[in-house]
Amino acid sequence: MKKPILVLIEDESDIQEVVTFNFQKADFAVHKAGNGEEGLRLVRRLNPDLVLLDLLLPDMDGREVCRQLKRDNATRAIPIVMLTALAGEADRIVGFELGADDYLTKPFSPRELVLRAQAILRRAKEPPLENQVLRVGRLMVDPDRLHVELDGQAIQLTSTEFRLLHYLAGTPGKIHSREYLLDLVWGYTYKGYSRTVDTHIRRLRAKLGSAQDYIETVRGAGYRVREGL
Repeated sequence: MKKPILVLIEDESDIQEVVTFNFQKADFAVHKAGNGEEGLRLVRRLNPDLVLLDLLLPDMDGREVCRQLKRDNATRAIPIVMLTALAGEADRIVGFELGADDYLTKPFSPRELVLRAQAILRRAKEPPLENQVLRVGRLMVDPDRLHVELDGQAIQLTSTEFRLLHYLAGTPGKIHSREYLLDLVWGYTYKGYSRTVDTHIRRLRAKLGSAQDYIETVRGAGYRVREGL
């Protein structure tokens, strides 16, 4: 069975060693780059299953590395996990907005990092979403094309934002807890990380614009899409 290929773009040698050891132990083939330019070349050459990306790189900001990978049709579908010392909420939001699939701050648990990576790869191998087009009020959600329209105008969502909207829109009126959505959309549940869902809900609402109130917050319970739209 072919090992999943991981490209690690990280300039700190001690972190390179820890990450490499733990991912090789989990049966990954690990390839390392110490700066952004080298990392871009490695990703384009290897077409890996996953990229672990530090944001504070010596030559090129990790955000720019992510931006370039997501702009290129050849690499845009490769999952990216950002691994960084930047722990602020604004940094996390920017990372997700650029298309990162996950965001983990240093110091980190190597075991948790491996589990998150495995969850992302499992999700990538899941059968496609049910291809029935959903119509919720003024929204059209097309899982076959990963496409959303509001009043006929396309809305650009990341793959994670799309999955979140699709699950909510497919069960109008049903309340989903943060922990349930984290497990459903991200593929893992860790205490303390359910706020990741809140960040994505905020970004999703902002992109829905005048339809942002379609997604309701149920205090102490979670989120749902309004019934009767």
